[in-house]
Amino acid sequence: MIKMNWRLKVGLALLLVYIVLGFVLPQFSPYDPRTWNAVPRNLSPSWTHLLGTTNLGQDTFWVLTWATQNSLFIGILVAFFATTIGVAVGLTAGFKGGIIDRALTLVMDSFIVIPALPILILLSSLLRGRVSLLVIGSVLILFNWPWPARQIRSVALSLREREFINTASFSGQGTATIIRKEIFPYITNWTMANFVNTVLVAIATETGLAVIGLSSLETATLGGMIYWALQHQAVLGERWWWIGSPVVAIMVLFITLFLVSTGFSKYSALRRGR
Repeated sequence: MIKMNWRLKVGLALLLVYIVLGFVLPQFSPYDPRTWNAVPRNLSPSWTHLLGTTNLGQDTFWVLTWATQNSLFIGILVAFFATTIGVAVGLTAGFKGGIIDRALTLVMDSFIVIPALPILILLSSLLRGRVSLLVIGSVLILFNWPWPARQIRSVALSLREREFINTASFSGQGTATIIRKEIFPYITNWTMANFVNTVLVAIATETGLAVIGLSSLETATLGGMIYWALQHQAVLGERWWWIGSPVVAIMVLFITLFLVSTGFSKYSALRRGR
């Protein structure tokens, strides 16, 4: 039995902390932390308010839990659909070949050369910061699925020439069955790694938009917390707990996803080598 490496162990442990912080703790909030003037303003950290309060009259800790939940939601949403669509299209294009492959490859390449960030900035500017997280997520999915599709297509082109694929085909298995049972097991580990990386990309993109005021300003996200802290001069007012908590949360989250991705890749490589 192959033991998990320290990167994977630490990454999964930290990821569990974020899941609890984002999806469990918000259910125990004594009040809606997104409401302004719910608590006294500009209080320093204490046992009553672990991360102090903001200039908007919000408890920083409870706002952080909701922000973490929404940031993880957008990351997981984009990663799931982008990876699923990319893997499905890539496998179909690589295995079928011919005109289907050429048509799907043309679509992939068309989306790859179009930068997603300028489109998101333009869309957010037109909507004046009122674009919803679902709209941002949809645009990110639209421009992120071609990358895994391109890589999976190359793998499928190689695997379809293998002897066991010919055997499965001659035995009467259909295309969908061959892709699901014979090819997909070879790319499962890569799919998991791509999923984690896409979560990272999606959260980073939404955070960047939020910091400059072009994401959903009505929905709490980690980037949104930084935006409001900057707007209310948290740095000049030395209210470090307000702007520092989301910054630290984002940094640790990125390190967590990096550890999970690299740790899982190393763990998978050892398993394949057995």
